[in-house]
Amino acid sequence: MRARLPDETGFVVRDGVRLFYEIYGSGPETLVFVPPWSIVHSRVYKAQLPYFSMRYRCITYDGRGNGKSDRPHDVAAYSLEHYAADTLAVMDATATASAILVGLSFGGMLVSVLAAHHPERVRAAILVGTSASIGPSHPGTTIENFLTKKTSVEGWDKFNRDYWMTSYPDFADFFVRNIFSEPHSTKQIEDAVGWACETTGEVLTKTVEARPIVPAFDISETMYRKIRCPILMIHGDDDHIQPYPRAQAVASVTGAQLVTIPGGGHNPLGRIPAKVNILIADFLERRLPAAPSMRKASRSRRGKKILYLSSPIGLGHGRRDIAVARQLRRLHPDLQVDWLAQDPVSRLLDAAGERRHPLSARLVSESQHIELEAGEHDLHCFQALRRMDEVLIANFMTFQEAVDEGGYDLVIADEAWDVDHYWHEHPELKTAKLAWFTDFVGFVPMPAGGKAEAFLAADYNAEMIAHVEGSPGVRDRAIFVGGPADILPRSFGPDLPEMGDWIPRHFDFSGYVMGEHPATWGRRVELRERLGYRSDERVCIVTVGGSSVGLPLIRRILQSYPIVRRRLPELRMVVVTGPRIDPRLLVAPPGVEVRAFVPDLDRHLAACDLALVQGGLTTCMELTAAGTPFLYFPLKNHFEQNFHVAHRLDRYGAGRRMKYETATPEIIADAMIAVLQSPVAFVPVEADGAQRAARMIAELL
Repeated sequence: MRARLPDETGFVVRDGVRLFYEIYGSGPETLVFVPPWSIVHSRVYKAQLPYFSMRYRCITYDGRGNGKSDRPHDVAAYSLEHYAADTLAVMDATATASAILVGLSFGGMLVSVLAAHHPERVRAAILVGTSASIGPSHPGTTIENFLTKKTSVEGWDKFNRDYWMTSYPDFADFFVRNIFSEPHSTKQIEDAVGWACETTGEVLTKTVEARPIVPAFDISETMYRKIRCPILMIHGDDDHIQPYPRAQAVASVTGAQLVTIPGGGHNPLGRIPAKVNILIADFLERRLPAAPSMRKASRSRRGKKILYLSSPIGLGHGRRDIAVARQLRRLHPDLQVDWLAQDPVSRLLDAAGERRHPLSARLVSESQHIELEAGEHDLHCFQALRRMDEVLIANFMTFQEAVDEGGYDLVIADEAWDVDHYWHEHPELKTAKLAWFTDFVGFVPMPAGGKAEAFLAADYNAEMIAHVEGSPGVRDRAIFVGGPADILPRSFGPDLPEMGDWIPRHFDFSGYVMGEHPATWGRRVELRERLGYRSDERVCIVTVGGSSVGLPLIRRILQSYPIVRRRLPELRMVVVTGPRIDPRLLVAPPGVEVRAFVPDLDRHLAACDLALVQGGLTTCMELTAAGTPFLYFPLKNHFEQNFHVAHRLDRYGAGRRMKYETATPEIIADAMIAVLQSPVAFVPVEADGAQRAARMIAELL
C-alpha cells in the first residue's frame, strides 16, 4: 500500500517523449525530486514524499527509459542534455518557476547542471550519492568496460553491453546489491530490483552509449564553481557506485555542506530515510528562511507528559494500554497522557475519554495495509510487515514531529515497530525516554516460504538483535507481556541465540496484561444478567478483531449456526464484526444478532458460554482468564498466531485450535458442541499485569 497518493498526475511531451509526473501537497515552496539513472524510477523517493508533502509542494517524475515515461529508440535521446531539459519541461508543465531540487545519483548531476546554468530555477540543491563530472569515477562503470568483449563475466564485468542483452536481470540484481551495500537491506534490494526490471537491458544500453555525446553546456569544474544556491550533499563513505572522494571533490569546489554517512552505501534516501529526511528538513529551515518549519521547538509544560503509541493491528493492544495508563495515573496523578493512535484503537480511546494527539489524523492506516495484504483467512504477517515499510516510515516521521514539538518525558510504544527500528538506527533522534512493550519477540518463517523466507526472517531477527545489543540505551525499559514460559522454545535463526536465552537478558516480564481481569466483575451469573443474557440460553459470541481480515471466517461460522441450532435450540449467537467490517455485508440466519462494535467486548466474552475467534493473542487470553471455552482459527501464514500465540495457549491449556481450510460448517458445528460439553481446566491468568507494568514504567518518571 502506498503511504501517500498524488494529488495530481500528468504527462508532458518534450521532443516527442512523454514524461510522467506526479504532484503531492500544496505548500508555498516546491521540492522537485529529480530521478536517478533510468535503472529505477520515481518510486525511489517513496520514503520522502509523505513527509515533505505535509509542508511542501512535491513533484516527482519518471526519467525517460523507465516507469510510465517513454523509452525512445535513438541513443541520442538519452544524452545528458535531454535529461536536463526534461527536468525543466516538467517544471514548466507544473507551473514551477523555481524549486528546491533533490537528486539521487545521476539525479544529483542533473541538479548540478541546472543549478549552474539555470540558477533562477533552483532555490537550493540536495545531492545524495551524487554522480559528477569531476572527482574519481568507479572503474567498473566506464564506457570502455561497458563496450569491451568479455570471455568471462564476474563482478563489475557485468557492467557490459553484451551481458545486458542476454542476462540483464542478473546484472540488475548485482548492481542493486552494490547500491545497498549495508547489511540487512533485503527490502530495499527487493524494491529496487523490481523497479529495475520495469526497463530492459536494451534501453539502459542506450543511456550508456549516449554518454560520449557532448552537451551544449559546460560540465567541467568551472560549472560547479558557478553554483551559488545553498547545497546539501549526503554521501555514504562505503558507496560502491559513486566513490566518496567524488563527493568530496564536489563539496570542495562548491562549498557545499557535506554530510558523511559512516558505512553508508549509495542510496541513504532509501536505506536510512528517517535520518536523511530530517537532515534535509533542518538544512532547508536553516538556509532558506522562507522554508516551512518541519521540526518545532519543545513547549514549556507542567507535570509529567507521556506520548503513548498503541499498535492498531487489532484492538487488544488498546485495551491493555488503557489499563496501563490508568495505573500510571494512580502513581502519578498529575500525569498527562497523549495518544498517537489511529483507527480502530482511536474508537476505544474515545470511549474511554482519553486524549488523542492532533497529529494522529496524519497517521497512515496500518490496518488498511493489513487488510489489503490479506486473502481468504490468510495473512502472511511477516511479508505484510516487510511491505509496510513505506507506511511505517511515514508514520515514524509523524511520531518524530510529535516528540520534537511536545516536550515529552516518556514515550510508551506498544509494538510500534517503526519507533523501535528508527530510534535504534539513529539514536541521536531520541529525545525522550522509551518504554517498549511487546507480547512476542522474533519473526518465525512459515514453512511454505522455504529457504528464502527462513533467510529473511533470520536476517530481520539478526538486525533486531544487533540494534538492541549495539544501542542498549535506546530502550530505557523493555517489557515482555507475559512470563519466561511464554517465550517460544526455538532460536532466532541459524547462528543466532535461542529465544529463551536472549529475551530474559533484554526484557523485564510483567506477566500478562489485559484491560480488566474478569475476576473484578463478580460472579458470571450476575455479569450475564447485567449484559442482558438469560439463564435459559447458551450464548455464543463470534468476534474477529479490529480489521476486516476475519470476514470469510464469520461467513463460514454463520453457515454452521443452523446446524448447531438444530441440536442445541437454546443457542444464541452474537456476531461482533469489529469496526472495520460493515454488518450489511453479512447475511445472518434467523436467531443471529450482528453488532458492529462493542466497547466492553471483554465483559461479553467473560459472560458467554462459548466463543469463536480468529487467533489474536489478546482475545484468546481474555477468554482464557475468564475460563470461557473457545475455538480459535489462526490465520494461515500468520507466524505470530500459528507459533507465538499457539505456544502460549497450549501452556494455559486453553482453546481448541481449528484449521480454516478444512473447517467445513459441519466440522465447526461438531466442534462447538464438543467444546460446550467438555470441562474447562485452564491455567489461571495473573490479574496484576497492568499494575506491574505501570510500576516498571513509573520508575522512568
